[in-house]
Amino acid sequence: MKTITITLRTLQTGDAAAAMKLSAAEGWNQTANDWNFLIADPRNICIAAVCEEDIIATTTAIHYSNRLAWIGMVLVNKEYRGRGISKLLLEHVFKKIESFPSVKLDATAQGQQVYKKFGFKNEYRIARMVNTAPQKITIPGGVLPEPIRLEHIPEIIALDEIVFGVNRTPLIEMLIRTHPHKAWVLLQNNQVTGFSLGRDGSKYHHIGPVIAQTQSDANLLMLHALNQLTGKPVVADVLCDKEELMHSLTAIGFSTQRYFTRMYKAENHFPGTSSMLYAICGPEFG
Repeated sequence: MKTITITLRTLQTGDAAAAMKLSAAEGWNQTANDWNFLIADPRNICIAAVCEEDIIATTTAIHYSNRLAWIGMVLVNKEYRGRGISKLLLEHVFKKIESFPSVKLDATAQGQQVYKKFGFKNEYRIARMVNTAPQKITIPGGVLPEPIRLEHIPEIIALDEIVFGVNRTPLIEMLIRTHPHKAWVLLQNNQVTGFSLGRDGSKYHHIGPVIAQTQSDANLLMLHALNQLTGKPVVADVLCDKEELMHSLTAIGFSTQRYFTRMYKAENHFPGTSSMLYAICGPEFG
Protein backbone atom coordinates (compact mmCIF):
# COMPACT_ATOMS: atom_id res chain seq x y z
CA MET A 1 0.00 0.00 0.00
CA LYS A 2 1.42 3.34 -1.09
CA THR A 3 2.36 5.70 1.75
CA ILE A 4 0.30 8.89 1.71
CA THR A 5 0.19 12.08 3.77
CA ILE A 6 -3.19 13.01 5.22
CA THR A 7 -4.07 16.29 6.88
CA LEU A 8 -7.26 17.24 8.67
CA ARG A 9 -8.92 20.61 8.30
CA THR A 10 -12.29 22.28 8.76
CA LEU A 11 -14.68 22.07 5.83
CA GLN A 12 -15.30 25.46 4.21
CA THR A 13 -18.35 26.67 2.27
CA GLY A 14 -16.45 26.20 -0.98
CA ASP A 15 -15.97 22.49 -0.17
CA ALA A 16 -19.62 21.51 -0.65
CA ALA A 17 -19.06 20.30 -4.23
CA ALA A 18 -16.14 18.05 -3.22
CA ALA A 19 -18.10 16.71 -0.25
CA MET A 20 -21.08 16.06 -2.53
CA LYS A 21 -18.88 13.86 -4.72
CA LEU A 22 -18.13 11.63 -1.74
CA SER A 23 -21.77 11.23 -0.68
CA ALA A 24 -22.93 10.78 -4.28
CA ALA A 25 -20.33 8.05 -4.84
CA GLU A 26 -21.97 6.12 -1.98
CA GLY A 27 -25.43 6.60 -3.44
CA TRP A 28 -26.46 8.74 -0.48
CA ASN A 29 -29.34 11.20 -0.78
CA GLN A 30 -27.76 14.48 0.37
CA THR A 31 -27.81 17.62 -1.74
CA ALA A 32 -25.39 20.53 -1.91
CA ASN A 33 -27.92 22.46 0.21
CA ASP A 34 -27.63 19.82 2.95
CA TRP A 35 -23.86 20.08 2.93
CA ASN A 36 -23.99 23.88 2.94
CA PHE A 37 -26.35 23.84 5.93
CA LEU A 38 -23.92 21.64 7.86
CA ILE A 39 -20.82 23.62 6.90
CA ALA A 40 -22.23 27.16 7.17
CA ASP A 41 -23.01 27.04 10.90
CA PRO A 42 -19.71 27.80 12.70
CA ARG A 43 -20.95 25.95 15.79
CA ASN A 44 -20.97 22.68 13.86
CA ILE A 45 -17.78 20.67 13.60
CA CYS A 46 -17.24 19.61 9.99
CA ILE A 47 -13.88 18.02 9.27
CA ALA A 48 -12.23 16.91 6.03
CA ALA A 49 -9.32 14.56 5.51
CA VAL A 50 -7.18 15.88 2.67
CA CYS A 51 -4.58 14.14 0.53
CA GLU A 52 -2.67 16.14 -2.08
CA GLU A 53 -5.29 18.92 -1.81
CA ASP A 54 -8.17 16.51 -2.52
CA ILE A 55 -10.89 15.90 0.07
CA ILE A 56 -10.91 12.13 0.54
CA ALA A 57 -13.02 11.80 3.70
CA THR A 58 -15.40 13.73 5.95
CA THR A 59 -17.11 13.66 9.34
CA THR A 60 -19.60 16.15 10.77
CA ALA A 61 -20.93 16.90 14.26
CA ILE A 62 -24.02 19.10 14.51
CA HIS A 63 -24.19 21.38 17.53
CA TYR A 64 -27.64 21.01 19.11
CA SER A 65 -28.05 23.59 21.88
CA ASN A 66 -24.76 22.87 23.70
CA ARG A 67 -26.33 19.61 24.83
CA LEU A 68 -26.06 17.08 22.02
CA ALA A 69 -23.47 16.57 19.28
CA TRP A 70 -24.92 14.67 16.34
CA ILE A 71 -22.36 12.69 14.33
CA GLY A 72 -22.92 12.19 10.61
CA MET A 73 -21.48 12.16 7.10
CA VAL A 74 -18.69 9.71 7.94
CA LEU A 75 -17.40 9.14 4.42
CA VAL A 76 -14.14 7.84 2.98
CA ASN A 77 -13.24 7.66 -0.70
CA LYS A 78 -13.12 3.98 -1.68
CA GLU A 79 -9.56 4.31 -2.98
CA TYR A 80 -8.35 5.31 0.50
CA ARG A 81 -10.16 2.80 2.69
CA GLY A 82 -8.31 0.41 4.98
CA ARG A 83 -5.91 3.11 6.19
CA GLY A 84 -7.73 4.04 9.41
CA ILE A 85 -8.93 7.38 8.06
CA SER A 86 -12.45 7.17 9.48
CA LYS A 87 -11.00 6.30 12.89
CA LEU A 88 -8.62 9.25 12.63
CA LEU A 89 -11.50 11.59 11.80
CA LEU A 90 -13.76 10.27 14.54
CA GLU A 91 -11.06 10.52 17.20
CA HIS A 92 -10.40 14.10 16.09
CA VAL A 93 -14.10 15.03 16.25
CA PHE A 94 -14.68 13.29 19.58
CA LYS A 95 -11.90 15.33 21.16
CA LYS A 96 -13.57 18.52 19.93
CA ILE A 97 -16.94 17.58 21.43
CA GLU A 98 -15.73 16.33 24.82
CA SER A 99 -17.67 19.11 26.56
CA PHE A 100 -21.02 17.97 25.14
CA PRO A 101 -23.15 16.02 27.65
CA SER A 102 -24.42 13.69 24.92
CA VAL A 103 -23.27 12.31 21.56
CA LYS A 104 -25.54 10.40 19.19
CA LEU A 105 -25.66 9.04 15.66
CA ASP A 106 -27.56 6.72 13.33
CA ALA A 107 -25.28 3.87 12.28
CA THR A 108 -25.38 1.50 9.33
CA ALA A 109 -24.88 -2.19 10.12
CA GLN A 110 -21.21 -1.88 9.18
CA GLY A 111 -20.68 1.33 11.13
CA GLN A 112 -22.42 -0.05 14.20
CA GLN A 113 -19.48 -2.35 14.94
CA VAL A 114 -17.02 0.54 14.60
CA TYR A 115 -18.97 2.81 16.95
CA LYS A 116 -19.27 0.13 19.62
CA LYS A 117 -15.48 0.30 19.92
CA PHE A 118 -15.86 3.99 20.79
CA GLY A 119 -18.31 3.21 23.59
CA PHE A 120 -21.60 3.68 21.73
CA LYS A 121 -24.70 1.72 22.77
CA ASN A 122 -27.87 0.84 20.85
CA GLU A 123 -31.05 2.85 21.38
CA TYR A 124 -33.47 1.70 18.64
CA ARG A 125 -33.64 0.56 15.00
CA ILE A 126 -34.81 2.53 11.99
CA ALA A 127 -35.89 1.17 8.61
CA ARG A 128 -35.15 3.10 5.43
CA MET A 129 -38.26 2.62 3.30
CA VAL A 130 -38.41 3.65 -0.36
CA ASN A 131 -40.98 3.91 -3.13
CA THR A 132 -39.84 4.95 -6.60
CA ALA A 133 -43.27 6.14 -7.75
CA PRO A 134 -46.04 6.28 -5.12
CA GLN A 135 -49.59 6.56 -6.42
CA LYS A 136 -52.37 8.85 -5.22
CA ILE A 137 -53.93 7.59 -2.00
CA THR A 138 -57.51 8.16 -0.94
CA ILE A 139 -57.61 9.63 2.56
CA PRO A 140 -60.86 9.29 4.55
CA GLY A 141 -62.72 12.53 5.25
CA GLY A 142 -62.07 14.49 8.42
CA VAL A 143 -59.41 16.85 9.66
CA LEU A 144 -56.55 17.05 7.17
CA PRO A 145 -53.02 18.42 7.67
CA GLU A 146 -52.59 22.09 6.83
CA PRO A 147 -49.59 23.94 5.39
CA ILE A 148 -47.35 25.18 8.18
CA ARG A 149 -47.63 28.92 8.80
CA LEU A 150 -45.23 31.22 10.62
CA GLU A 151 -47.34 31.25 13.78
CA HIS A 152 -47.06 27.44 14.02
CA ILE A 153 -43.26 27.36 14.08
CA PRO A 154 -42.66 28.02 17.82
CA GLU A 155 -45.04 25.20 18.77
CA ILE A 156 -43.44 22.87 16.22
CA ILE A 157 -39.96 23.60 17.59
CA ALA A 158 -41.18 22.99 21.15
CA LEU A 159 -42.83 19.69 20.19
CA ASP A 160 -39.72 18.57 18.30
CA GLU A 161 -37.62 19.28 21.40
CA ILE A 162 -39.89 17.12 23.56
CA VAL A 163 -39.71 14.25 21.08
CA PHE A 164 -36.08 14.47 19.89
CA GLY A 165 -34.71 15.40 23.31
CA VAL A 166 -32.96 18.70 22.59
CA ASN A 167 -33.76 21.93 20.76
CA ARG A 168 -33.13 21.93 16.99
CA THR A 169 -34.39 25.39 16.04
CA PRO A 170 -31.96 26.02 13.13
CA LEU A 171 -32.76 22.66 11.52
CA ILE A 172 -36.55 22.98 11.87
CA GLU A 173 -36.55 26.55 10.61
CA MET A 174 -34.36 25.59 7.64
CA LEU A 175 -36.65 22.71 6.63
CA ILE A 176 -39.78 24.85 6.79
CA ARG A 177 -38.15 27.81 5.04
CA THR A 178 -36.51 25.91 2.19
CA HIS A 179 -39.13 23.18 1.69
CA PRO A 180 -42.52 24.76 2.55
CA HIS A 181 -44.26 22.44 0.07
CA LYS A 182 -43.27 19.50 2.31
CA ALA A 183 -44.24 21.12 5.64
CA TRP A 184 -47.58 20.02 7.13
CA VAL A 185 -49.20 20.42 10.53
CA LEU A 186 -52.11 18.84 12.40
CA LEU A 187 -54.10 21.17 14.64
CA GLN A 188 -56.57 20.50 17.41
CA ASN A 189 -58.27 23.51 19.01
CA ASN A 190 -55.74 25.66 17.13
CA GLN A 191 -52.83 23.90 18.83
CA VAL A 192 -50.14 21.83 17.10
CA THR A 193 -50.57 18.11 17.80
CA GLY A 194 -48.30 16.75 15.06
CA PHE A 195 -46.31 17.68 11.99
CA SER A 196 -44.46 16.33 8.98
CA LEU A 197 -41.47 18.01 7.36
CA GLY A 198 -39.37 17.01 4.37
CA ARG A 199 -36.69 18.01 1.93
CA ASP A 200 -35.46 17.41 -1.57
CA GLY A 201 -32.75 14.82 -2.11
CA SER A 202 -30.29 13.94 -4.84
CA LYS A 203 -32.12 10.64 -5.43
CA TYR A 204 -35.35 10.70 -3.39
CA HIS A 205 -37.72 13.19 -1.85
CA HIS A 206 -37.30 12.70 1.90
CA ILE A 207 -40.25 12.72 4.31
CA GLY A 208 -39.33 13.31 7.94
CA PRO A 209 -39.36 14.10 10.73
CA VAL A 210 -42.91 12.91 11.31
CA ILE A 211 -44.10 13.51 14.86
CA ALA A 212 -47.60 12.69 16.08
CA GLN A 213 -49.56 11.88 19.21
CA THR A 214 -51.25 8.81 17.72
CA GLN A 215 -50.62 6.18 15.07
CA SER A 216 -53.65 7.36 13.07
CA ASP A 217 -52.32 10.94 13.08
CA ALA A 218 -48.91 9.71 11.90
CA ASN A 219 -50.53 7.72 9.07
CA LEU A 220 -52.56 10.78 8.08
CA LEU A 221 -49.50 13.05 8.00
CA MET A 222 -47.46 10.52 6.02
CA LEU A 223 -50.19 9.79 3.46
CA HIS A 224 -50.94 13.48 2.99
CA ALA A 225 -47.25 14.22 2.42
CA LEU A 226 -47.04 11.34 -0.06
CA ASN A 227 -50.03 12.65 -2.03
CA GLN A 228 -48.02 15.77 -2.84
CA LEU A 229 -45.29 13.56 -4.36
CA THR A 230 -47.29 11.26 -6.62
CA GLY A 231 -45.08 9.48 -9.14
CA LYS A 232 -41.85 10.77 -7.59
CA PRO A 233 -39.22 8.71 -5.73
CA VAL A 234 -39.67 8.98 -1.96
CA VAL A 235 -37.72 7.81 1.08
CA ALA A 236 -38.74 7.76 4.75
CA ASP A 237 -36.70 6.53 7.72
CA VAL A 238 -39.30 4.90 9.98
CA LEU A 239 -38.77 3.65 13.52
CA CYS A 240 -39.05 -0.14 13.53
CA ASP A 241 -41.35 -0.16 16.53
CA LYS A 242 -43.92 1.75 14.47
CA GLU A 243 -45.07 -1.49 12.87
CA GLU A 244 -48.48 -0.23 11.79
CA LEU A 245 -46.95 2.63 9.84
CA MET A 246 -44.41 0.28 8.25
CA HIS A 247 -47.22 -2.10 7.24
CA SER A 248 -49.22 0.80 5.80
CA LEU A 249 -46.26 1.94 3.71
CA THR A 250 -45.51 -1.61 2.55
CA ALA A 251 -49.14 -1.98 1.43
CA ILE A 252 -48.80 1.02 -0.90
CA GLY A 253 -45.57 -0.11 -2.52
CA PHE A 254 -42.74 0.83 -0.16
CA SER A 255 -39.90 -1.60 0.45
CA THR A 256 -37.24 -1.64 3.17
CA GLN A 257 -33.87 -0.75 1.66
CA ARG A 258 -31.69 -1.06 4.77
CA TYR A 259 -31.58 -0.42 8.50
CA PHE A 260 -29.93 2.08 10.81
CA THR A 261 -29.38 1.83 14.55
CA ARG A 262 -29.65 4.96 16.67
CA MET A 263 -26.76 4.91 19.13
CA TYR A 264 -25.55 7.06 22.01
CA LYS A 265 -22.09 7.39 23.51
CA ALA A 266 -21.70 6.42 27.17
CA GLU A 267 -25.00 7.75 28.59
CA ASN A 268 -28.31 8.68 26.94
CA HIS A 269 -28.92 11.97 28.72
CA PHE A 270 -31.56 13.23 26.26
CA PRO A 271 -33.71 10.29 25.12
CA GLY A 272 -36.68 12.42 24.14
CA THR A 273 -40.08 10.81 23.64
CA SER A 274 -39.63 8.24 20.90
CA SER A 275 -43.22 7.02 21.27
CA MET A 276 -44.26 10.13 19.31
CA LEU A 277 -41.48 9.86 16.72
CA TYR A 278 -42.55 7.96 13.59
CA ALA A 279 -39.96 9.01 11.00
CA ILE A 280 -36.63 10.74 11.55
CA CYS A 281 -35.10 13.64 9.65
CA GLY A 282 -32.38 11.37 8.28
CA PRO A 283 -29.14 9.92 9.65
CA GLU A 284 -27.23 13.09 8.83
CA PHE A 285 -29.54 15.22 11.04
CA GLY A 286 -31.09 12.82 13.55
